[in-house]
Amino acid sequence: MKLAPRLAVLLAAAVVAATACAPQTSDNSSSGKDEKSGTLRVWLFQEVNNKPKEKVVDAVLADFEKAHEDTKVTVEYIPVETRAQRIKAAFNDPKSAPDVIEFGNTDTAGYVKDGGLADLTEEFAAWDEAKDADPTARQSVTVDGKVYGAPYFVGVRALYYRTDVFDDLGLEPPKSLAELASTAKKVHAAKPDLYGIAVGGAYTYGAMPFIWANGGELATGKGGSYASAIDSAAARKGIEAYTSLFGDGNCPAAKCAGMGGNDTVTAFASGKAAMAIGGDFSHQAVEAGAAKGKYAVVPLPGVESGSIAPAFAGGNNIGVLKSTSHRTLAVDLMQRLASKKAQADLFDAMGFLPTFTDVRQQVAAKEPFVKPFVDTLAAGTKFVPASPAWATIDSSQVLPTMFQEVVSGKKDVGDAAGDAARKMDDAFGSAG
Repeated sequence: MKLAPRLAVLLAAAVVAATACAPQTSDNSSSGKDEKSGTLRVWLFQEVNNKPKEKVVDAVLADFEKAHEDTKVTVEYIPVETRAQRIKAAFNDPKSAPDVIEFGNTDTAGYVKDGGLADLTEEFAAWDEAKDADPTARQSVTVDGKVYGAPYFVGVRALYYRTDVFDDLGLEPPKSLAELASTAKKVHAAKPDLYGIAVGGAYTYGAMPFIWANGGELATGKGGSYASAIDSAAARKGIEAYTSLFGDGNCPAAKCAGMGGNDTVTAFASGKAAMAIGGDFSHQAVEAGAAKGKYAVVPLPGVESGSIAPAFAGGNNIGVLKSTSHRTLAVDLMQRLASKKAQADLFDAMGFLPTFTDVRQQVAAKEPFVKPFVDTLAAGTKFVPASPAWATIDSSQVLPTMFQEVVSGKKDVGDAAGDAARKMDDAFGSAG
């Protein structure tokens, strides 16, 4: 899901929390109609400051209505926190359902399993702009080789660091994960009131790059045949690398084990940490804090010096409901909302990174703060397993529990990873 301004981990958790009390979905059969006029209903997410987004959307809708006579569009901005229950209910009740929806990219597999999203494989392939969508964004709308929407925007994380602290101590931004750890300890030793790097035991999407950079994977397979890989030798190296950042030499476990992504960014923004892993969507929060004017951002380094660790590519998508009676119009509207122009305008309005590689380069040229995130995306990003089980794994805190067990000393890496793997496999098995 998008991490701007909300975090993908919170969104994925909200899916399960809300879905638990949602009605059972029906078979969501297609209406069989393809009307070329009438009213289309759109559900988009309500942002903290929604007016700039509304302005961009309104411009798209005006052009759409001009191009299609006798057609109108109504838009409802729905709360992110309760979206899962509303969308599941919409899958069951086509009469009250929207034609087009915005959804988090970690929601895709679950909504496909529910039978609510239209298969748009042919339309996506024929869409000229789609060829410039980055591979991970394309993956986020793909389940078992079929496409169920269009990428809307992407969110990715990089390394924020305090330039004043680094200058004072004569330090350079770390070029490898090993240097990251040693630099963090040097900062904390020289300035005990600062975390060298703020890390969190509940910061799943901040920890994942350590696993991926060490050659590990969350899971292997596809569709209903996923199997956990979190207990592989490579993944255990990544877990060790991340959990080594907890302790009295950097970020004490008693304070940091329970921290999530928002907590680590808040610690950096408020001047309590010399480094933090934050998103492009964290920029405004840091600018509003004590670190304003005293920080810079570089890609999170990988294992090899000068390399970039693979980051989780969060973000949102736009899709068409299977039950729509205006399929052709709905697909056209989806493509207009997710077009290059609309994504560029959305960046200008909200700061959301475009999913098209060429448009990203254009916005990076206009806004220097975007460059480290664009470089991170260009280096190659990763995504969570395209399985409806991921929402269960995420909401039940399987990975945070694993990290916290290691950090607290309750289990060693092997035992904690083994337990996490079993829980993940149970979830994959149930979803299949």
